[in-house]
Amino acid sequence: MPSIAVLRGDITQVEAEAIVNAANNALWMGGGVAGAIKRAGGEEIEAEAVQQGPIPVGDAAVTGAGRLAARYVIHAAVMGTDLKTDAEKIRKATRSSLIRAEELGVRSIAFPALGTGVGGFPYHKAAEIMSQVVQEHLSQHSGLDEVIFVLYDREAYVAFERRLSEGDEAA
Repeated sequence: MPSIAVLRGDITQVEAEAIVNAANNALWMGGGVAGAIKRAGGEEIEAEAVQQGPIPVGDAAVTGAGRLAARYVIHAAVMGTDLKTDAEKIRKATRSSLIRAEELGVRSIAFPALGTGVGGFPYHKAAEIMSQVVQEHLSQHSGLDEVIFVLYDREAYVAFERRLSEGDEAA
């Protein structure tokens, strides 16, 4: 069975074959997770992403990872250029990211808390939605060995840790 982990830290530093960027559908990389990825990995990530945009909100695009340890960045369009999101957009963007990871044949993927930064979505609700989508995906003959939720903010980490520990108790 694939593992699901929760780490507190910087997603640009995590050892995973693919990391997910909380993107807008135009795929330009401003602040938050996107800005951190661009600073750590290089401007070429944004240049490659923007060439693929715009994409539908809820979809995901793939680029190289520049100077990052990861091989790929999966840009999950969790909001439009209005920078607003909701539960369904987060659900679709999480699912699309997992599908892109399967298409790439990667064994590990790292997610931030989608929609919670600029999008302002509550951490506990994002944790509930994202963990549910990941668990459903992994139960269906996934090629992934590891899904890591990497949370920079303490409050986000606590929300995801709590959600996943509740899920373990229910299993």
